[in-house]
Amino acid sequence: MTRIAAVAPVYRNAATLAPLADRLAVALTGRDWVLRLVVDACPEGSADEARRLAAADDRVRATVLPVNGGQHAALARGLAAEADADVWVCLDADLQDPPEAVPLLVDRLVTGGLGAVFAGRRGTYESRLRRATGTLHRRVAARLTGLPPDAGAFVALDRTVRTTVVSEVLAGRAPSVVLAVARARRPVVSLPVERAVRPAGRSAWTAGARLRQSARSLAWAVRTRGR
Repeated sequence: MTRIAAVAPVYRNAATLAPLADRLAVALTGRDWVLRLVVDACPEGSADEARRLAAADDRVRATVLPVNGGQHAALARGLAAEADADVWVCLDADLQDPPEAVPLLVDRLVTGGLGAVFAGRRGTYESRLRRATGTLHRRVAARLTGLPPDAGAFVALDRTVRTTVVSEVLAGRAPSVVLAVARARRPVVSLPVERAVRPAGRSAWTAGARLRQSARSLAWAVRTRGR
Protein backbone atom coordinates (compact mmCIF):
# COMPACT_ATOMS: atom_id res chain seq x y z
CA MET A 1 0.00 0.00 0.00
CA THR A 2 1.26 3.47 -0.88
CA ARG A 3 2.16 5.44 2.24
CA ILE A 4 1.22 9.12 1.99
CA ALA A 5 2.77 11.90 4.05
CA ALA A 6 0.86 15.18 3.89
CA VAL A 7 2.75 18.27 5.07
CA ALA A 8 1.05 21.57 5.95
CA PRO A 9 2.80 24.76 7.09
CA VAL A 10 0.84 26.41 9.90
CA TYR A 11 0.63 30.10 10.71
CA ARG A 12 -2.48 31.62 12.28
CA ASN A 13 -4.49 28.50 11.37
CA ALA A 14 -5.67 27.20 14.75
CA ALA A 15 -9.33 27.26 13.66
CA THR A 16 -8.78 25.15 10.53
CA LEU A 17 -6.42 22.44 11.78
CA ALA A 18 -9.09 20.09 13.14
CA PRO A 19 -11.24 20.37 9.97
CA LEU A 20 -8.09 19.81 7.88
CA ALA A 21 -7.27 16.58 9.73
CA ASP A 22 -10.90 15.41 9.65
CA ARG A 23 -11.36 16.07 5.94
CA LEU A 24 -8.03 14.46 5.07
CA ALA A 25 -8.99 11.37 7.07
CA VAL A 26 -12.23 11.05 5.09
CA ALA A 27 -10.51 11.69 1.76
CA LEU A 28 -7.86 9.04 2.49
CA THR A 29 -10.15 6.41 3.98
CA GLY A 30 -8.58 2.97 3.52
CA ARG A 31 -5.14 4.42 2.78
CA ASP A 32 -1.98 4.61 4.85
CA TRP A 33 -1.34 8.27 5.65
CA VAL A 34 0.10 10.77 8.11
CA LEU A 35 -0.30 14.53 8.44
CA ARG A 36 2.69 16.61 9.54
CA LEU A 37 1.69 20.06 10.83
CA VAL A 38 4.67 22.44 10.83
CA VAL A 39 3.90 25.42 13.05
CA ASP A 40 6.06 28.30 11.84
CA ALA A 41 6.67 30.08 15.18
CA CYS A 42 3.07 31.28 15.28
CA PRO A 43 2.06 33.19 18.43
CA GLU A 44 -1.71 32.74 18.10
CA GLY A 45 -2.51 29.30 19.50
CA SER A 46 -1.74 27.16 16.44
CA ALA A 47 1.01 25.24 18.27
CA ASP A 48 -1.33 24.22 21.10
CA GLU A 49 -3.97 23.05 18.63
CA ALA A 50 -1.45 21.12 16.55
CA ARG A 51 -0.12 19.37 19.66
CA ARG A 52 -3.69 18.58 20.80
CA LEU A 53 -4.51 16.93 17.48
CA ALA A 54 -1.25 14.97 17.50
CA ALA A 55 -2.00 13.68 21.00
CA ALA A 56 -5.47 12.54 19.92
CA ASP A 57 -4.50 10.80 16.65
CA ASP A 58 -1.18 9.07 16.01
CA ARG A 59 -1.53 9.80 12.30
CA VAL A 60 -1.10 13.51 13.06
CA ARG A 61 2.36 14.82 13.94
CA ALA A 62 3.35 18.32 15.05
CA THR A 63 6.61 20.17 14.50
CA VAL A 64 6.82 23.55 16.22
CA LEU A 65 9.59 25.77 14.86
CA PRO A 66 11.16 28.27 17.29
CA VAL A 67 11.88 30.85 14.58
CA ASN A 68 9.65 31.89 11.68
CA GLY A 69 11.24 30.88 8.39
CA GLY A 70 8.35 31.24 5.96
CA GLN A 71 6.02 28.87 4.16
CA HIS A 72 8.53 27.09 1.96
CA ALA A 73 11.16 26.54 4.64
CA ALA A 74 8.42 25.12 6.87
CA LEU A 75 7.32 22.77 4.11
CA ALA A 76 10.88 21.59 3.56
CA ARG A 77 11.29 20.94 7.29
CA GLY A 78 8.09 18.89 7.29
CA LEU A 79 9.15 16.92 4.23
CA ALA A 80 12.50 16.21 5.87
CA ALA A 81 10.78 14.96 9.03
CA GLU A 82 8.67 12.42 7.10
CA ALA A 83 11.25 10.09 5.55
CA ASP A 84 9.13 6.94 5.75
CA ALA A 85 6.65 7.47 2.92
CA ASP A 86 6.18 6.70 -0.75
CA VAL A 87 4.43 9.93 -1.77
CA TRP A 88 4.57 13.37 -0.16
CA VAL A 89 1.85 16.01 -0.53
CA CYS A 90 2.29 19.68 0.35
CA LEU A 91 -0.86 21.69 1.04
CA ASP A 92 -1.92 24.79 2.96
CA ALA A 93 -3.44 24.47 6.43
CA ASP A 94 -6.14 27.12 5.83
CA LEU A 95 -8.39 24.83 3.69
CA GLN A 96 -7.92 26.85 0.52
CA ASP A 97 -6.25 23.69 -0.78
CA PRO A 98 -9.05 21.10 -0.53
CA PRO A 99 -7.94 17.86 1.19
CA GLU A 100 -10.42 16.02 -1.03
CA ALA A 101 -8.07 16.60 -3.99
CA VAL A 102 -5.14 14.76 -2.37
CA PRO A 103 -6.16 11.29 -3.70
CA LEU A 104 -6.43 12.74 -7.22
CA LEU A 105 -2.84 14.03 -7.07
CA VAL A 106 -1.48 10.87 -5.46
CA ASP A 107 -3.14 8.47 -7.90
CA ARG A 108 -1.93 10.47 -10.91
CA LEU A 109 1.59 10.48 -9.51
CA VAL A 110 1.88 6.77 -8.79
CA THR A 111 0.31 5.62 -12.07
CA GLY A 112 1.91 8.12 -14.43
CA GLY A 113 5.64 7.69 -13.96
CA LEU A 114 5.88 11.29 -12.81
CA GLY A 115 8.06 13.16 -10.36
CA ALA A 116 5.44 15.69 -9.28
CA VAL A 117 1.76 16.47 -9.82
CA PHE A 118 0.66 20.03 -9.13
CA ALA A 119 -2.87 21.05 -8.24
CA GLY A 120 -3.44 23.69 -10.91
CA ARG A 121 -4.97 26.83 -9.44
CA ARG A 122 -8.64 27.36 -10.26
CA GLY A 123 -11.38 29.49 -8.72
CA THR A 124 -11.83 33.04 -7.43
CA TYR A 125 -10.30 32.56 -3.98
CA GLU A 126 -7.89 35.50 -4.50
CA SER A 127 -8.46 39.19 -5.10
CA ARG A 128 -8.39 40.31 -8.73
CA LEU A 129 -5.07 42.17 -8.26
CA ARG A 130 -3.39 39.28 -6.49
CA ARG A 131 -4.69 36.83 -9.10
CA ALA A 132 -3.40 38.95 -11.98
CA THR A 133 0.00 39.49 -10.37
CA GLY A 134 0.37 35.82 -9.51
CA THR A 135 -0.68 34.70 -12.99
CA LEU A 136 1.93 36.93 -14.64
CA HIS A 137 4.64 35.74 -12.27
CA ARG A 138 3.78 32.08 -12.81
CA ARG A 139 3.68 32.41 -16.59
CA VAL A 140 7.13 33.98 -16.67
CA ALA A 141 8.49 31.39 -14.24
CA ALA A 142 6.97 28.60 -16.33
CA ARG A 143 8.80 29.78 -19.44
CA LEU A 144 12.08 29.87 -17.53
CA THR A 145 11.76 26.58 -15.64
CA GLY A 146 9.46 24.35 -17.69
CA LEU A 147 6.99 24.04 -14.84
CA PRO A 148 3.23 24.26 -15.51
CA PRO A 149 2.03 27.90 -15.49
CA ASP A 150 -0.62 27.10 -12.86
CA ALA A 151 1.81 25.34 -10.50
CA GLY A 152 1.65 26.19 -6.82
CA ALA A 153 2.64 24.74 -3.47
CA PHE A 154 -0.25 22.23 -3.46
CA VAL A 155 1.70 19.36 -5.00
CA ALA A 156 2.40 15.63 -4.74
CA LEU A 157 6.05 14.53 -4.93
CA ASP A 158 7.86 11.28 -5.51
CA ARG A 159 10.96 10.34 -3.50
CA THR A 160 13.49 11.83 -5.92
CA VAL A 161 11.73 15.18 -6.08
CA ARG A 162 11.08 15.26 -2.33
CA THR A 163 14.79 14.71 -1.68
CA THR A 164 15.71 17.49 -4.10
CA VAL A 165 13.17 19.91 -2.59
CA VAL A 166 14.41 19.31 0.94
CA SER A 167 18.07 19.80 0.07
CA GLU A 168 17.59 22.79 -2.25
CA VAL A 169 15.22 24.76 0.00
CA LEU A 170 16.94 24.10 3.33
CA ALA A 171 20.34 24.95 1.84
CA GLY A 172 18.97 28.19 0.42
CA ARG A 173 19.65 27.16 -3.17
CA ALA A 174 15.97 27.52 -4.18
CA PRO A 175 13.54 30.17 -2.90
CA SER A 176 10.46 27.94 -2.94
CA VAL A 177 9.26 24.36 -2.99
CA VAL A 178 7.70 24.99 -6.40
CA LEU A 179 10.94 26.12 -8.02
CA ALA A 180 12.95 23.41 -6.28
CA VAL A 181 10.79 20.83 -8.09
CA ALA A 182 12.30 22.05 -11.34
CA ARG A 183 15.80 21.22 -10.10
CA ALA A 184 14.93 17.52 -9.90
CA ARG A 185 14.42 17.39 -13.68
CA ARG A 186 11.63 14.84 -13.41
CA PRO A 187 8.42 14.85 -15.49
CA VAL A 188 5.66 16.98 -13.94
CA VAL A 189 2.04 17.77 -14.77
CA SER A 190 -0.76 19.82 -13.27
CA LEU A 191 -4.39 18.86 -12.72
CA PRO A 192 -7.11 21.52 -12.33
CA VAL A 193 -8.25 21.87 -8.72
CA GLU A 194 -10.83 24.40 -7.56
CA ARG A 195 -9.62 26.41 -4.57
CA ALA A 196 -11.87 27.63 -1.75
CA VAL A 197 -12.01 30.93 0.08
CA ARG A 198 -10.19 30.74 3.43
CA PRO A 199 -12.95 30.03 6.03
CA ALA A 200 -11.06 31.48 9.01
CA GLY A 201 -7.85 33.25 9.91
CA ARG A 202 -5.71 35.39 7.69
CA SER A 203 -2.62 35.11 5.58
CA ALA A 204 0.79 35.96 7.00
CA TRP A 205 1.70 37.37 3.59
CA THR A 206 1.34 41.10 2.89
CA ALA A 207 1.14 42.43 -0.65
CA GLY A 208 4.72 43.67 -0.33
CA ALA A 209 5.95 40.30 0.88
CA ARG A 210 4.29 38.57 -2.05
CA LEU A 211 5.89 40.95 -4.52
CA ARG A 212 9.31 40.43 -2.94
CA GLN A 213 8.88 36.65 -3.08
CA SER A 214 7.85 36.89 -6.75
CA ALA A 215 10.89 39.05 -7.54
CA ARG A 216 13.24 36.61 -5.79
CA SER A 217 11.67 33.66 -7.58
CA LEU A 218 11.97 35.23 -11.01
CA ALA A 219 15.55 36.34 -10.36
CA TRP A 220 16.40 32.79 -9.29
CA ALA A 221 14.74 31.33 -12.39
CA VAL A 222 16.73 33.65 -14.65
CA ARG A 223 20.04 32.83 -12.92
CA THR A 224 19.52 29.06 -13.01
CA ARG A 225 17.93 28.73 -16.45
CA GLY A 226 19.49 25.86 -18.34
CA ARG A 227 21.52 24.52 -15.44
